[in-house]
Amino acid sequence: MLSSIYITDLQGQVILFRNYRGDTPNAVAELFQQKLADRDEVLRPVVPVGDGLHFVSVKHNNVYLVAVTQKNSHCAAVICFLYKLVQVMQDYFNELEQESIRDNFVLVYELLDEMMDFGYPQITESKILKAYIMNDAHKLAEEVRPPVNVTQTVNWRAPGIKHKRNEVFLDVIEKLNILVSATGMVLQSEIIGQLAVRCFLSGMPELKLGLNDKVLFELQNRSSKSRTVEMEDVKFHQCVRLARFENDRTISFIPPDGEFDLMSYRLDTKVQPLFVVQAHTHSHSRSRIEFSVKLRSNYKPKICANYVDVEVPVPKDADSPVFKTKTGEAKYVPERDVIVWKMKLVPGQKECFLRAEFGLPSVSAEEASEATKPPIRVLFEIPHFTVSGIQVRYLKVTESSGYEALPWVRYITQNGEYQIRMV
Repeated sequence: MLSSIYITDLQGQVILFRNYRGDTPNAVAELFQQKLADRDEVLRPVVPVGDGLHFVSVKHNNVYLVAVTQKNSHCAAVICFLYKLVQVMQDYFNELEQESIRDNFVLVYELLDEMMDFGYPQITESKILKAYIMNDAHKLAEEVRPPVNVTQTVNWRAPGIKHKRNEVFLDVIEKLNILVSATGMVLQSEIIGQLAVRCFLSGMPELKLGLNDKVLFELQNRSSKSRTVEMEDVKFHQCVRLARFENDRTISFIPPDGEFDLMSYRLDTKVQPLFVVQAHTHSHSRSRIEFSVKLRSNYKPKICANYVDVEVPVPKDADSPVFKTKTGEAKYVPERDVIVWKMKLVPGQKECFLRAEFGLPSVSAEEASEATKPPIRVLFEIPHFTVSGIQVRYLKVTESSGYEALPWVRYITQNGEYQIRMV
């Protein structure tokens, strides 16, 4: 698949080189430097060189990671491997840059040797690599054999794991990206979802997860009285059996031990704003400006949002703030030119009010148009609630020893880029 891997600086000077198929290092490095110079520091991810030779590269901080291939390789797979290499090196020495590579020269070579054999990717999980490649050199002699899970089909989980209490925690986390006009019209909206798992199960368990998946109900010719969700851009952890999911939409997997992201998805759908914020300004003789801010929550009264922050932009030359509110507390953050209105709890269908007054000692410039004004930002977290309506119908745990496991499911909705334009 790959003939060699280079790590270079931003000028193309080679910091580290690993050869897998007999390349001439100097000649290939000179070609890469030339391609980099020709593009004035803007390098495409895939660059054809000639005679079937291609450079596939990713940039991270002040280095390029470059894979060289002489065959018709799958470019997306090569880029995915390079990003995985970045992640592994970050897990080992926190930050990937020129200095950290030079300080861990031998360790990087060992990682490259274990992560790829004869140009084909092998082990890319940090947890597996850390079982027998350690920072301290004297520990390497004690671990001359690879761990057992490297040679097994399920190489993301070691055998013989034992826990006193067998539990699995599943967090359904959704982030809402939304842009609302000053009149309350939704201009853009998007839901980004994630299923995060913390697994503390003994042995080699198999888990089955059922969601209120619209496609699943259509395949089974079933009708559902409850809401179903049609997910897009679904991505899974490598432990999920993709063939089974494509066949009958069953999410079946043997989980890694500890924390991992099982699944992510996206919903490109219009949703009603969870919070509506109206902010009006009143100028007084160009020496004083007053803000009237009203927040209204649009979800059900039984639901309560935690840690709600409303950030309202103010003029850059404002000073001497005075705030009046019965809900939460407000403060002026001059380095960001915003009012931050903090509320610990906001129940559904509630209205909150804030009045702020600022002095304007300097001569102010012309008032900015609505399109150029910074938007209001809202930060929040709503437990036991999802915007899309996704639900975990079941989470079953099966293990050969027959122990009983406790599955726990939690729903959380958070803000993404939640913005409201000012009047």
